[in-house]
Amino acid sequence: MHKGRLEAFTDGVIAIIITIMVLEMKVPHGTDFAALASSTPVFVAYALSYTNVAIFWNNHHHMLQISERVDGRALWANMLLLFWLSLIPFVIRWMDETGFAALPTAAYGFVLVMAAIGYLLLERMLITANGADSRLARAVGSDLKAKLSLSIYTAAIGLAFVQPWIAIALYIAVALMWFVPDRRIESII
Repeated sequence: MHKGRLEAFTDGVIAIIITIMVLEMKVPHGTDFAALASSTPVFVAYALSYTNVAIFWNNHHHMLQISERVDGRALWANMLLLFWLSLIPFVIRWMDETGFAALPTAAYGFVLVMAAIGYLLLERMLITANGADSRLARAVGSDLKAKLSLSIYTAAIGLAFVQPWIAIALYIAVALMWFVPDRRIESII
């Protein structure tokens, strides 16, 4: 199967996810800066989520750039990734409507963990489809950065029940780790 169809479908779904995220944001009630400032927490969650979706999309693009083939397993792994990404607008709204309570903040982390697992599964399926000696396999190696990210997300889920803002700070830290596209892949491209 040609990878172009997978890329086009993923691009479309991610564009819809981003659109839904911004449409879920509420307009401030008032016309002064205080009203606007009251929207700061949800705007930060939106910006973080937009960044996370963009990071997944960017790395997905790079991963497919060096892959030559996709198969049915890769298609299903991609669908798993997109499923979890599609839940991001829901958990943002839940966090906003509950004042960033512990459970919704932990649920946000759970969605990010599952999206990361979906991404790693897609990566493994693409390596299987392209071979253990493929450019992708050589580029990702043991993927220490991904394992570290999963560990931080998991810690953040638990810490959300101690203090939700600690969890959010950890979610931001992981986003900062991935903000620059995966240089391992870029060096092979």
